[in-house]
Amino acid sequence: MAESLPQEMLTYILSFLTLSDQKEASLVSQAWYCAAQNALRETNVQYNIPVSSASLPAIKSLGLRGVTCVSLTNLDDSPASHEVLECVAYHLGPHLQSLCLSGGSPSEAAFVALILGCPALRILDLSGCNSLFTSGMLLAQPETAQRVQQVLSGLCELNLAGLWDLTDLSFNRLSSCAPSLERLSLAYCHLTFELGPAWGSLGPQDSSPSQLSFHNLLRFVKERAGRLHALDLSGTGLLPEALQALGQVAGLQLQELSLHGCQDLSTEAVAALCRLQSGLISLDLGGCSGLADGALVAISRGLGHLQRLSLRKLQRLTDAGCTALGGLQELQSLDLAECCLVSGWGLAQALGSGHRAPAPLASLSLAYCASLKDASVLSLISVLSPSLRVLDLSSCVALTNRTLQAICAYLTHLSVLRLAWCKELREWGLLGLGEPSEEPTQEPQLHQELEHQASGPKEPPQPQGPSLLMLRALQELDLTACSKLTDASLAKVLRFPQLRQLSLSLLPALTDKGLVAVAKGCPSLEDLVLSHCSLLSDEGWAQAASSWPRLRHLNLSSCSQLTEQTLDTIGQACKQLRMLDVSMCPGISMAAIRHFQAQLPQVACIQSRFVGGADLTLTL
Repeated sequence: MAESLPQEMLTYILSFLTLSDQKEASLVSQAWYCAAQNALRETNVQYNIPVSSASLPAIKSLGLRGVTCVSLTNLDDSPASHEVLECVAYHLGPHLQSLCLSGGSPSEAAFVALILGCPALRILDLSGCNSLFTSGMLLAQPETAQRVQQVLSGLCELNLAGLWDLTDLSFNRLSSCAPSLERLSLAYCHLTFELGPAWGSLGPQDSSPSQLSFHNLLRFVKERAGRLHALDLSGTGLLPEALQALGQVAGLQLQELSLHGCQDLSTEAVAALCRLQSGLISLDLGGCSGLADGALVAISRGLGHLQRLSLRKLQRLTDAGCTALGGLQELQSLDLAECCLVSGWGLAQALGSGHRAPAPLASLSLAYCASLKDASVLSLISVLSPSLRVLDLSSCVALTNRTLQAICAYLTHLSVLRLAWCKELREWGLLGLGEPSEEPTQEPQLHQELEHQASGPKEPPQPQGPSLLMLRALQELDLTACSKLTDASLAKVLRFPQLRQLSLSLLPALTDKGLVAVAKGCPSLEDLVLSHCSLLSDEGWAQAASSWPRLRHLNLSSCSQLTEQTLDTIGQACKQLRMLDVSMCPGISMAAIRHFQAQLPQVACIQSRFVGGADLTLTL
């Protein structure tokens, strides 16, 4: 029946699938293939293209499909790279809207030639492309700059993060070619500050040829105030006075601002920013170690429309400050990771206060908040919105099965759950069973009973309370270092057909039996981490690998029993693999890895071993 549907309808239906599912659907028939190609042509799908002669046929194919978003990796100044850039400009350039050259080292001439072939560009990522700015002569010729400006007239987003050699002159030349810029990143560029009343009053003629100065950036912001909506100055060492000067720019209405790692910022400067830029919907102050509770109070009072807030690693932030979050009624994403004084009580009070509905939180991170205890988390879970999709409690080491069962009972729509290093989680909590008595023999008895059930006829689990199986929408699960879990419980609960990412690293009791059970229960895995699972063997992988044809990233580091036989098994079953980590696997030799890569040349293999007392790591 599906064959008779119009292609437009098939395309619409397939657009609801994940990217990997769309790829699988394209193999069903010619009609489904054409419909999937239309869906994959969407601008939010980025194609990563390794820069080598082997990629030329793929580039031509992508050009015929009208792909609009690409990222070029391993780009340098070699003849092969020049050939690839010419191919990209010719076949993809006319309809390319997003281009990422991050970390590449193209020559200035090759870059200009590429850009001139891309007249529809809206997003350009040059982060880490220091080779373009080392000489200081990029776009120095007026006629070249004029041609580039004609091509980049519609460019809306420019990423210049991590450019050590960026100066006022080179920034001005490039930015002047993009008059429609709305989003700019200068994260981790070396920005200099010269305090004084002359900030912003200097003209382009005062631009420095040797440094990137704040006064030049401020002048740019003033010129583009009516159009500029997003700014990333993370890691630039922004001073409090500079932040206030930015906030005061006439006509500037920022929607997104990232200041991650600007450690000199003060609460007063943040308060002034919140008064002057009240339209912000996204704010990142993570790692701004000078900020405390007062900054959060100012944010709550001044940014009523805020949707995304990151306060990661603010180690002076306390529960008292978190109570102010109740004023952010539109908040969708909150990151409080590594806020060591936050116990969760203040956040629970904020979300549960008043008669208004709680903020529609979709993502919450409390990772590494060592003060979190079961009681506060239970109180928090009870007031969290049903819209929550992402919950990160990694390294909250005091949490127990009480928290896990509350999550399974109340947050059933979660798609991402991270519980790494929550070492107190036990099998009965995963299974939704009642807490066993504290007699020392009880837990071994439970384990033996589960082992017996796992080896007998397959029956659906019958938990007495909420088990992990209630989280049917899970797509990512991290149980790293939950060391009290064993095959018995994992085989019972890891049955998620839609799960894409799974980490079971540092589970000393995970054996081949558990591996095979996980493979059968989670057949859609794309990213799998099993490092330091020393009981896994070639025999287990011989049975499990065929269940994971979609695997793209696999980490088997420090799995000491594995040999080259596992490499052969993976090579035959996992044809979509892109990254394999077999570091510290003594049974896998360099010769075996080279043979594996000859069969699957697209796979990046990582191997390391101790040589002469040192750890030698090789990426092939």
